[in-house]
Amino acid sequence: QVNIDNEPSKSGVTPAQLTQLAAECAALPQLKLRGLMAIPAPQTDFEKQREVFARVRVLLDQLRNDHADIDTLSMGMSSDLEAAIAEGATIVRVGTAIFGARKAK
Repeated sequence: QVNIDNEPSKSGVTPAQLTQLAAECAALPQLKLRGLMAIPAPQTDFEKQREVFARVRVLLDQLRNDHADIDTLSMGMSSDLEAAIAEGATIVRVGTAIFGARKAK
């Protein structure tokens, strides 16, 4: 997971840490890095959604220079899946669109 917006409430590596993480994964023969996952900060503007998803896609493209078998880009949820797909997402999470919003705790 890439913490693309550097949100304290989210886990994941920063974009600057990604190359090192990929190299460390490649050194472990029983572990295969398949791709990236990111959950950006909520945004309602389509173009702004695309901008952040494009940053994640660029990171994936850069990783492919040294790790050609990376094939997965998991980003986008019910509220921003169109922008994620436009930027190359191969996996989107659509639970809210299927099951409705979660009840507040």
